[in-house]
Amino acid sequence: MNLEAAVLGDMLVVHVDADRIDAACAIQFKDRMREVAAAAPPRVVMDLARVRFVDSSGLGAIVAVMKFLAPARRLELAALTANVAKVFHLTRMDNVFTIHAEVPGTGMDHGG
Repeated sequence: MNLEAAVLGDMLVVHVDADRIDAACAIQFKDRMREVAAAAPPRVVMDLARVRFVDSSGLGAIVAVMKFLAPARRLELAALTANVAKVFHLTRMDNVFTIHAEVPGTGMDHGG
C-alpha cells in the first residue's frame, strides 16, 4: 500500500495510491496510515481520488484510522470517486466524516 504524505499548513494530506481498499489490504492500509499520521498536525486529509472501490473491511480500516487519530487530530476525506462516495452515503458514514470535493487549499479537483 503506497501512501504519499505532505504537510500543508495545519494539515497532513495523505494521497492513497491504490485502486482498492478491501479485505486484501485493509490491515496494511490501516498500519501504514498509523505510521504516516502518528505525528500529524490537527487535520489529516485523506485524498481518495485514485481509490475506485472500498468494501466493508476498507471502510472499517478508515474508521479505525479516524479513531486512532482522535481526539487530538481529525480525519477528513477528499476527492471521493463516485463508487466510494456511494459506499459512504449508503452506510451513512458521510455524516461521520467531513468530505471535501477536492483536497482543501490545493485546487486539486480530481473529478470522480
